[in-house]
Amino acid sequence: MMMSVRRVVTVGVYGFDGESFVHCLRDADVRVVLDVRQRRGVRGSEYAWANARRLQELLAEAHIAYEHHPELAPTTELRHLQYAEDDRQGVGKRSRHELAAVYVRRYTTEILDRVDLGPIVSGLPSSGVAALLCVERDPEACHRSLIAQRLAERHGLKVEHLRPS
Repeated sequence: MMMSVRRVVTVGVYGFDGESFVHCLRDADVRVVLDVRQRRGVRGSEYAWANARRLQELLAEAHIAYEHHPELAPTTELRHLQYAEDDRQGVGKRSRHELAAVYVRRYTTEILDRVDLGPIVSGLPSSGVAALLCVERDPEACHRSLIAQRLAERHGLKVEHLRPS
């Protein structure tokens, strides 16, 4: 019997409402959400559903497990480094299209290189997929893409990025 390649998806909060978010996760066969945010809140009333407690309730109702992985979250200092680059380029967090090179380098060395992803990989669901969750709409503008890339390169996972329609 041939073993299928394990998959992971990434998803952001921006662009979804609670209902469309759950629908997107169900369509992708997500069984567990791996929240990689440091602060599990999102500004703006339209995203109140994505604040930690409400998100966990929403996922529980949909029978999707939830895990918080703060060890994969960027530090406040790293987030401010990215915000400074956003300001320099005149883009807002919600309209950013890519991560600053210095942010990528420092996130990789200060966070990603120090975290053993083995336990996360071994804890992935045997059927369905896990979703790396953060807030940015586009994975290229978010550290979750760096985590996903590392999972693909070092653990052979197939990666797909979910986006709002």
